[in-house]
Amino acid sequence: MGMLAIVISLMLLMFFAYRGISVLLLAPLMASLAVLLSGDVAFLLPIYTDTFMKALGNYVIQFFPLFLLGALFGQLMADSGAAQSISNGIVKRLGTHHVVLTVVIACAVLTYGGVSLFVVAFAIYPISRELFRQANVPKRLIPASIALGSFTFTMTALPGTPSIQNAIPIPYFGTNSFAAPGLGVIAGLIMLGLGIFYLQSRVKKAAACGEGYGAHTEREAETTNNADIAPTMALPIALIPLVMVIGLNALFTYGVFPAMDLSFISDAFENVTPSRQTGLWAILIALLSASAWLIITRWRHWQDLKATVNQGCLGSLLPIFNTASEVGYGAVIATLAGFAIIRDAVLNVSPGNPLISEAMAMSVLAGITGSSSGGLSIALQTLGSEYLAMAEQAGISPELMHRVATLAAGGMDTLPHSGAVITLLAICGLTHRQSYANVAMVTIVLPIAALLSVIFLGTMFGSF
Repeated sequence: MGMLAIVISLMLLMFFAYRGISVLLLAPLMASLAVLLSGDVAFLLPIYTDTFMKALGNYVIQFFPLFLLGALFGQLMADSGAAQSISNGIVKRLGTHHVVLTVVIACAVLTYGGVSLFVVAFAIYPISRELFRQANVPKRLIPASIALGSFTFTMTALPGTPSIQNAIPIPYFGTNSFAAPGLGVIAGLIMLGLGIFYLQSRVKKAAACGEGYGAHTEREAETTNNADIAPTMALPIALIPLVMVIGLNALFTYGVFPAMDLSFISDAFENVTPSRQTGLWAILIALLSASAWLIITRWRHWQDLKATVNQGCLGSLLPIFNTASEVGYGAVIATLAGFAIIRDAVLNVSPGNPLISEAMAMSVLAGITGSSSGGLSIALQTLGSEYLAMAEQAGISPELMHRVATLAAGGMDTLPHSGAVITLLAICGLTHRQSYANVAMVTIVLPIAALLSVIFLGTMFGSF
């Protein structure tokens, strides 16, 4: 009955989330339903106040600065004109002959530099629409092109990416955002190469069938990231904050923090282990520095800096509380008797290779929640210590566990009920029927292929 309670709760969570009900309400309701169906009625209120809310609060305490600075930096990039300048620069150099590649590269540059994938989608869509129309390429391929550049290799694979997915495993494995860089680059190239090849094949097939851009009632997504509003900025200047994010992250990760004696922090804060936190601290310093650089150097060009800062800060609240609510839900599920059966089944999938077990756990939970960060957080919150112990026993590097975890979370997270997919299709004015099959190919099938390749290479040669 305990397992059935969990399954019913998860299915209803997916069902209502697909229909647009906020996870802020769904997560505690579905967690409560699982508790009731498990027969633990007497513990319902203490489970909510002590288990659900404590897990939610701990997640916010740990990751709120990253969400806040990431959203602020993305808004500053958009409203300063930097994001638009980078997009236009890439379009100017690649032209309209390779529209898919142009859109993918533009999205990849922005997201790898720390701009939120939602900000990127809003900024790139108007450019994509005009490019695809001029080249007479079907509009239905725009969401897949944006998704390939934003939701895949720059989010989970490339070393040093400041995405939340790449930061979540840091405190659990004691790693940093550059974990297993060689394997990450290989995974990224697989996703990028196969993704471009697949989308180009769709373009050629459409052309052979005489399908053009299509008849669409165009509309602009409601956003402040508009080329007519944002001030102009030279491309080299626009690239500086992106370079700062990656460069400062690497500098503090490999240079500054390793050269410092941080034992005084452990002496002053008994619950803080610097070696497990410096990777996260490096990302925060990089994002804060790049944001400050944008504000100061563009001081005379801001139309309404206060509005930009406020919008960026407020824009961080819904994503973090959505994810934190999912973490709270996972914490409640982890206390139920039925979860012990599921946990043991997952952990024993491949006793000799914890990479396979970890990949399955991350993939399943990311698919259930429709969120890579949510699934990753739930899995590591409940199983992180077990996976680290299994890795140490099997002689597997924590860096390899980190990279496999992020790659796995970025595979099944874009099922039809995914909030990111629903938002992207809404921005593009398209439906699941028109575009989802291609989105699924580049964000599910190809990332899983990259994940399997990394597991194989990691098993054979270790982390590199």
